[in-house]
Amino acid sequence: MNKVPDRLAVAQASSVDIERFAFNVARLVEQGGKALAAYLKPREEGAATVDFPDQIRDAVKTLGQVLEYWLSDPQRALELQRSIGAAYLELWGSAVKRMAGEETKPVVEADPRDKRFADPEWSSNQFFDFLKQLYLLSTRWAEHLVSGAEALDPHTRQKAEFYIRQIANALSPSNFVLTNPELLRETLSSNAENLVRGMQMLSEDIDEKGNFKIRQSDPTMFEVGRNLAITPGKVIFQNQLMQLIQYAPSTETVLKTPLLIVPPWINKFYILDLTPEKSYIKWCVDQGLTVFVISWVNPDARLAAKGFAEYMHEGPLTALEVIEQVTGEKEVHAAGYCVGGTLLSVTLAYMAAKEDTRVKSATFFATQVDFRHAGDLKVFVDEEQLEALEQRMKEVGYLEGSKMATAFNMLRSNDLIWPYVVNNYLRGKAPFPFDLLYWNSDATRMPAANHSFYLRNCYLNNALTSGKMTIADVTLDLKKVKIPVYNLATREDHIAPAKSVYLGSKYFGGPVRFVLSGSGHIAGVVNPVAKGKYQYWTGPKPNGTDVEAWLKKAKEHPGSWWPDWLAWITSHGDERVPARAPGGGKLTPIEDAPGSYVKVKS
Repeated sequence: MNKVPDRLAVAQASSVDIERFAFNVARLVEQGGKALAAYLKPREEGAATVDFPDQIRDAVKTLGQVLEYWLSDPQRALELQRSIGAAYLELWGSAVKRMAGEETKPVVEADPRDKRFADPEWSSNQFFDFLKQLYLLSTRWAEHLVSGAEALDPHTRQKAEFYIRQIANALSPSNFVLTNPELLRETLSSNAENLVRGMQMLSEDIDEKGNFKIRQSDPTMFEVGRNLAITPGKVIFQNQLMQLIQYAPSTETVLKTPLLIVPPWINKFYILDLTPEKSYIKWCVDQGLTVFVISWVNPDARLAAKGFAEYMHEGPLTALEVIEQVTGEKEVHAAGYCVGGTLLSVTLAYMAAKEDTRVKSATFFATQVDFRHAGDLKVFVDEEQLEALEQRMKEVGYLEGSKMATAFNMLRSNDLIWPYVVNNYLRGKAPFPFDLLYWNSDATRMPAANHSFYLRNCYLNNALTSGKMTIADVTLDLKKVKIPVYNLATREDHIAPAKSVYLGSKYFGGPVRFVLSGSGHIAGVVNPVAKGKYQYWTGPKPNGTDVEAWLKKAKEHPGSWWPDWLAWITSHGDERVPARAPGGGKLTPIEDAPGSYVKVKS
C-alpha cells in the first residue's frame, strides 16, 4: 500500500531517461520561479492586491460556524469523529483484503459521469483506487458536516455547501501529478517535459499586472469580426453605453415587426452570433426578421456613475426610438438574455407605468425576475460582502471582468477550472480551440453604480417582484406588463436555475408561454436547429410554483426550441414588408458589425 504496484512502476521506469528527467526538473524550477515572480512583483510594488481577500475571509468565517455547531456539543463531536473513523476503517479493511488477493466491492464508488476518475487505473490499480475512495469518503463526510448542521440559517448553509465543494474540488487527487495515474504516466514517459511546457504556459497566463487567467481555449484561433460575430450588418447608432447594430437582410421580404435583442452586459453579445453555424442572430435574419442588437460598451472608470436607470434609458429605450426612426414601426418584438432580460423586464414595467406600448411581445432567455432561487451566485451576496465589494468598486469605478468571470467559473469548477489546470499546466497541452469558451474568457467590466444596484435590488432584496423596486422615480409592477411573454428556462442552468425562471412566470400580467430547454445557461439557449441536439418541453400554463410538477405534464420535443419560438412570434403578426437596409436611409451607418465596442478587452 505504500508504493505504486510494480506493474506501473517497472513499465514506466524503464522508459525514463534519468539525465533528461533531472534536466527538465531544473527547467521546471526555473520556469516556476519566473511564474512566481510575475505574480508577486506587482503585489510587492503595490500595483496589485491579494486576490479575493473578502471571499477568503467569508469562507473561513462560514466554515467556522459549521465547526462551531459540531464542536459545541461533545456528543455531536464524538459522533462526527466516529462516523469518519468507521468509514476509514472499512476502507482500510477492504484494502487489506484486496492485498491478500480477495475480491472486494468498493466501499464507495465515483459517479460514472465524473470524468476525473475515468482512467482505468483509478479502479484497476490498488494504490490509486485507495486514494480515490479515501477522497470520496472524505468529501462525503465534509458534505455531511454542512447538511447535518441543523442550526445554520439557509444562506449560511448555502455558502458552506459552496465553499466545501470548492475545497473538495481543489483537493481532488486527480489534480496532482503523484496521485493521478494518467499524469504520472505522462510525466515519466516524457521525462517531465509535460511539466516544463505547463509551467511555461502558466508564466504566459500571468499578465504584466500580475493577473492570472486560466486559458480555456486557444486565443489565437478566434477573432471577433474575423471568424466570430460575422453576420453582415451595420452599427447605425451609438452613445456612451451601447452601439445599436442593424443586421442586413438575407430575404426579399421581412416580418413587419422588427426584433430588438437586449443581451447581458456582464458578457458580450456575440454569444448569440458565434460562428455562422451557431449564430442565433443569423438564423433570425434568415427567417426574415429585421434584427437589431444592443452591443454594450466595456466600461471604465469614466462610466462609474452609470446606473440601472441610465442603462435602461440609454439602452433599450433609446434603441426603440432609433428603430422607429429607421423602420417607421412603432412596435417591436423584444428579447432579453440573462441580466439583459432582467433589464428588459424592468424596462417593460417602467413602460407600463408610463403607458408606453411600443413593445409588442417579450422573450426572455434564461432570465430571472424573482431571485429567491437564484442559485449559488447568491453565495457572494450578503450585506457584509456587498459593502466590501462596493468599497473596492468605489476605488476604481468598476468591477474587473476577471472577478465576475471567476465567480461564474466557480459555479462549475470541475468543468471550467480544474480540467484546464490539469490539461494546461500539468499535461502541458494547449486547450482545444472552442469558440464558446473563447467568448467565456472575453470578460467585461461592470460600472460601480449599475452593478451595485443590480446586486442589491435583485439578489439581496429581491425588490422587483415584491413591488419595491423604484427606477427613475417610478415604482415598478410587473403585473402591469400585459403583453405576451415567451419565457425560456434551461434545465441544467447554474446561473438562472429553471426553478427560478419558472417562478418568475407568474409575476407578469399577460399570457406567458413557458418553455424548458435541455442543457444549460449557454448551450440550452444557443442550440442551432441544424445540430439536432438536446430537446425542449412545452406544457400547460405556468403557475410558478413547481417546475418539476409542470415538467411531468409537459411534452418533450427533440432538437432546438428556435422554431417553436419563431412560430410563437409569427402568431402575433405575420405581415411581411420589403426587406430593410441597415439605417433605412434615415441614419448613416457608423461602421460594420460587430462594431468597435465589443472588441474592447478588459
